[in-house]
Amino acid sequence: MTISITRRDSAALGGNGSILMRQRRDHARLDTMMNRWLAGGADDELDALWQDIVQLVFSHAFAEETVLWPLLRRAAPHGEELTGRVEEEHQAINDLVARVEKSPDDPRRAEWIQQAFSLIRQDIRDEEDELLPRLRDEFSDRRLRWIGAAWETVRATAPTRPHPGVPRRPPGNALRGVPLSVFDRLRDLAPVSGPVARRASSVALGAVGAAAVVFCVVRTIRRPGRH
Repeated sequence: MTISITRRDSAALGGNGSILMRQRRDHARLDTMMNRWLAGGADDELDALWQDIVQLVFSHAFAEETVLWPLLRRAAPHGEELTGRVEEEHQAINDLVARVEKSPDDPRRAEWIQQAFSLIRQDIRDEEDELLPRLRDEFSDRRLRWIGAAWETVRATAPTRPHPGVPRRPPGNALRGVPLSVFDRLRDLAPVSGPVARRASSVALGAVGAAAVVFCVVRTIRRPGRH
């Protein structure tokens, strides 16, 4: 019987560094931010909060698609079906957030954001109740911690904006998504004080390193490995 990771403690999920605990912490953070947005506030505060949500959603999902779902497809029964459903959810979120980002003055913007929140919450439920427990079933604590470190590395350098045309699966998502992370992170840094050229150089150099890391992770994940 599959047991949702929401009902299990840290030790049962492989420890704080495991992919299951890292995922659960991100999901809890997203839930808190969405609730804060729904509670209302000044427009500039809500806009800043929305951008934080967007950045977390897309870096989180990219790392899932690069690291977790290939492992699940290879290791778990019905992995193809399970990951295919979540990839469809990710694409729907991508399309909807892209619409919000392209139409900042549209009177339906708040309605679209709330629709995006509903999709994100459904995605979290599906992952925590259906997909992530399969990783617990298939992998040892040590392996779950290794997967968690790989996922965190990719997430830290992933795109942070919607890109509906980027494939959902590696290596295509890495080939097209990692270069876009440069532009995303430059946009994320835009309000920060300091020389723009220095920030741009830092982000560009980081993206070069990120590309190497992501492709190494993709190659490792695609090779059969020990549980």
